[in-house]
This record gives sequence, structure tokens and C-alpha cells, in this order.
Amino acid sequence: MLKRLVATLAILTTPALADAPVVSNVNVSKAGDVWKFDVTLSHKDTGWDDYANAWRILDNNGKELGVRNLAHPHVNEQPFTRSLSGIRIPADVTEVGIQASDTIGGWSSPIKKIKLR
Repeated sequence: MLKRLVATLAILTTPALADAPVVSNVNVSKAGDVWKFDVTLSHKDTGWDDYANAWRILDNNGKELGVRNLAHPHVNEQPFTRSLSGIRIPADVTEVGIQASDTIGGWSSPIKKIKLR
């Protein structure tokens, strides 16, 4: 009986897992030696407690090359696109990953790979 009660309480007190943000599109351009990234995200933002709060650019070793913080929920604007420019990428890096974050789950595990031209 006690085990059943503990299991029930554990289930009831565990926060619901929210859907991770999805990187649906990335446009990349280069001007001189800096890059600009236009990233489109979708997420079931519900308000200040659960929203997509950032995306970042990673090299193949997981090193962060740039991060775009998102300052507020986009409840009525889905999907949405935000840009980050002035990113310096080493010449030997030919592919980067874009990873999104939300306020509930943190950095999501799907990382969208983008080939640089």
C-alpha cells in the first residue's frame, strides 16, 4: 500500500514534459569574414512559464559559436524567425548545428545540421 502511495505521489508531483522547440528552417549568409543566421523556430509557447527562450550555433565538437536569446514568449507568432549576425566561424568548420532551448526542458537534443558554403 505504501509503495503504491509513493508511486502515485511521484507521478502527480513530476512536472509534465513539454514539447521541445523545433528548428524548422535556417538561412545562412556570409559577408566578409562574418556569418548571419536566420533561424525559424516553432514551439507550443504557453506564456512566461513555457516558451522557446534561445537558440545557438555549435561546431561539430559542441563548442558554442553564438547564441540568440529570446526575451519573451511568442504565443501568437508561430513559427517565428529571429536573426543573429556577426558570427565568426573558423575556416576549417564546414558544418554547424543549430540547437533550440525552452524554459522547461533547456537545450533540446535534436540539433539541426547546416552545411556552410
